[in-house]
Amino acid sequence: MAEELSIVLGSIGKDVEEMRAQLDAFQKASGHTVKIVTMPASTSDQFGQYRLWLSAGNKDIDVYRTDVIWAPQLATNFMDLTEAMKDVVGQHNPSVVASQTVDGKLVAMPLYADAPALYYRKDLLEKYGKPVPQTWTELTETAKAVQDGERQAGNAQMNGFVFQGAAYEGLTCDALEWVASNGGGQIVDADGNITINNPKAAEALDMAKGWVGTIAPPGVLGYMEEESRGVWQTGNAVFMRNWPYAYPLANGDDSPIKGKFDAAPLPAGAGGNSAACLGGWNLAVSNFSEHKEAAVELVRFLSSAESQKARALGTARLPTIVSLYEDPEIVEKQPLVAKWKTVFENATARPSAPTKGKYNEVSQQFWTAANKTLSGQGTAADNLDALEKQLRRLKRSEW
Repeated sequence: MAEELSIVLGSIGKDVEEMRAQLDAFQKASGHTVKIVTMPASTSDQFGQYRLWLSAGNKDIDVYRTDVIWAPQLATNFMDLTEAMKDVVGQHNPSVVASQTVDGKLVAMPLYADAPALYYRKDLLEKYGKPVPQTWTELTETAKAVQDGERQAGNAQMNGFVFQGAAYEGLTCDALEWVASNGGGQIVDADGNITINNPKAAEALDMAKGWVGTIAPPGVLGYMEEESRGVWQTGNAVFMRNWPYAYPLANGDDSPIKGKFDAAPLPAGAGGNSAACLGGWNLAVSNFSEHKEAAVELVRFLSSAESQKARALGTARLPTIVSLYEDPEIVEKQPLVAKWKTVFENATARPSAPTKGKYNEVSQQFWTAANKTLSGQGTAADNLDALEKQLRRLKRSEW
């Protein structure tokens, strides 16, 4: 029997167009119809709306596209997909599957993975005889040298580095990368201990504060992914931190920087290693859906190897199906995806597993402390000290 389904998702880049194309293929194959309910680009706003709908038992949404960090917080509202996906789940990266498994229940099926890159202007580094930076210190120096040279040559709009500095979940990702790559840990460790208040974490945030108004525009304090990409893609940044989705967009025929850039792993901190925050999106079936069977069919279709391959080719979204990284067509047409397998496999997870249902509050306190530091409201050391106290209150005895 043909059902009418609805799926909810936020959008950066061409997410909605890409999803619509896949839904059209599903409609053709299944006879069901699917409408998209769109959300704001901010993941924090999406999460708030999801929580409201689910706590109200909303029957209008059948399938939710969920962030990798949300499984522990929303699990009770989602259907257990273990049985429905048992024949295909083994194709996916085991750590991604584990992140979507709560109390033995598979609450969401992997759609795609994500791990960020340092985008750099090949032409400008060549012009100034600079290598791709391996450390944040090198990035700071190179960004300043190239930015100043370009401004003197008449491009007053040139910036050294753009990233996500707004007070939302994206800043948790960026700031976690600075901290973890500097040997400052992961905010809360795997055992649930609060570890963020340490000198290496403070040093990393102070370093980032030094970028604002020097190599990064003051407006970076309000940037999310698309604002960063906007500056970068118009040709007005030497470096950008962003997810792989920005690669094919910046290489589009209408892009002023087509063919002039490449991407590398993020730099390391002093004496640390490169740390890329693990991102990615999954599909969950609502417990309140009145079309569960068709919804499960949709999730199977969208998370399949065919769909993941189309998504990798179209929008450079990283597959969670491991074998696709060797696919000759992906290797040829989306080299960044093929190159990103090890970055994704070694990515740094946000502490959503140890902090369980409190993760969103933990993240909010962290991104607030980071944003305050970047905007000059208190030192990193003071802000991290205050953050530790807030997290202790939030934790009380256990998460």
